[in-house]
Amino acid sequence: MIKYALACEQAHEFESWFPSSEAFETQRKRGFVTCPFCNSAKVEKQIMAPSVARTDKAAKAPAPEAQPVTVLSERERELRAALRALREHVMKNAEDVGKGFVEEARKMHYGETEERSIYGEANLAEAKALLEEGIDVLPLPVVPDDRN
Repeated sequence: MIKYALACEQAHEFESWFPSSEAFETQRKRGFVTCPFCNSAKVEKQIMAPSVARTDKAAKAPAPEAQPVTVLSERERELRAALRALREHVMKNAEDVGKGFVEEARKMHYGETEERSIYGEANLAEAKALLEEGIDVLPLPVVPDDRN
């Protein structure tokens, strides 16, 4: 596992773990690495000092590994709760069309099928193409905690 120091285009700094550098790049290119503060997908690695184990110290019993703790303000907890509630509402009240989202959105826009609330999968290029055609789409918010 690799821990990266990251920053978004708004200069929000945060850290995240990845199985490998290739996994980070793949997830970043697909828009899966987002800022936990503003949800921007324009995220870059920052300079970070490596953590290297020393071999010159005497071996001793390993100490229990400390678990990271995130302290969130009341406002951040409320925002995350609201995002979760929005996501749950959409998932409860709309039809999941999965990977057929782009095709179904176009069919509804051009009157080939009845209009209804749907959600599903689209990559960034597909979402941009839909918007350029005048088809309104919005990303379904994911709370950073829910990705782990």
